[in-house]
Formats: sequence, C-alpha cells, structure tokens
Amino acid sequence: MRYVWGSATHQGMVRQNNEDSLFPDKSGESDGPAVLMVADGMGGHIAGEVASRLAINAAASADLDPDDRVAAANRAIREEVARQPDLEGMGTTLTLVELAPDRTARFGHVGDSRAYLYRDGELRQLTEDHTVAAEYVALGHISVDEMDEHPQSHMLTRCLGLTRFVNVDRIDLDLDPGDRLLLCSDGLNSMVPPNEIAKALANGSADEAAWNLVEAANKAGGHDNISVIVIDVVS
Repeated sequence: MRYVWGSATHQGMVRQNNEDSLFPDKSGESDGPAVLMVADGMGGHIAGEVASRLAINAAASADLDPDDRVAAANRAIREEVARQPDLEGMGTTLTLVELAPDRTARFGHVGDSRAYLYRDGELRQLTEDHTVAAEYVALGHISVDEMDEHPQSHMLTRCLGLTRFVNVDRIDLDLDPGDRLLLCSDGLNSMVPPNEIAKALANGSADEAAWNLVEAANKAGGHDNISVIVIDVVS
C-alpha cells in the first residue's frame, strides 16, 4: 500500500500567530505504517501554540494505538501545566490517523478538527465535532446545515489539556485505492462549505489540493488559522 500526502498550514488573514500544529509538516509518502495529525490550539497568545505542539510531539513519539496516542498527548499538556502553572487553561484539539500497510486507517479524535473521506466524488465527514452546536444537532434542536453557522459552533465540549482524563473517539476504516482523506482544523470548514471542499479535493495532487483548500479559506475571509493534510490512497 502506498500513501501520498500534502501538508499545508497558514495563520489566516486575521490572526497574528498560528496556534495550529500538524504532523508531518511537509508533504511526503509512505507504504505504512504512518501517523498524520492536525491539532488546533487554544488558550491565548503563545499558549495555544504550545498546547498543539506538545500534543503533536507526544502523539507522534508514542508507539500506541490511535486513541492511546491522543491520551498521551493529553498527559503531556497536563504535565507541562504542572511545570508552568501560568499555562493553566491552554488546550488543543487533536485529530490523527494511523495508516497501515494493509489499507486500513485508524483514527483518534478529540475536539472540532475534522477528518473527511472523499470517495467516488462524494465527501463524508468521519469525525464528530465536540462542540455545543454539535450537541444541539444530536438533540434535534438545530439541523446539520445550521451547525457551522451557530454562535456556539466553536465552543468545545471536549478538548485536550483541561482535565486529567479525556474521552477519545476511535474510528476504523477500510480504504480503497483512489480514496482521499482530509484532516483539517476548523479554520477550513468554518470558511469553506462542504461542496467547495469536495470540489477542491476532486482535482490536482495531494499537495495542490491542500494548498488550494488553504487558499479557499483565506479568500473567504481567513478568520482563523488553517491547517490541512490531504492523503491519497494510491494502491
């Protein structure tokens, strides 16, 4: 099995710094196993960047299942807060995928960064947002189409770094040649609707698609940091 990916990140058109982190931070390829991830930090100037980078480093270095990698990322942030109490309150989302040589993908997820599958011209969101707005959708108070525009669409109900333990969503997926996976921070999907994301994923290499998505988010206003990894399942 061969996987090819393109990685792209940008601070956007409004923010003064980029609190997102992604891994790998450069485009590449692998026969598997390979771990790729996106984290969207929070906690104010610098602290969000610290949290997302700690999470990425811890999850990348841990030789564990995807959900345990995410748990390790949470511990790393809590340990840093114990060393530097002024960082209390920093946190991050984390969405990661482990790609195996046998064409399987295993995801670990906390927060409102997202993983999508683009297959046969159709885009499907694989992860669930851990936000107040998403809970309103689950309760039937608002529709899925209203979720991204809801005033509490960015209010997290679950993230890394704020509590000692965190519930991690686990998703397993069998891949087909020709599939495209997308990992992204909400700086993409909050600015670019699903049909436009699908259109960008329909064309170009993984690297070209990643940067085209970043450009689309910035053209739409770029209100947040934008991080994108596009992964092609080649064979």
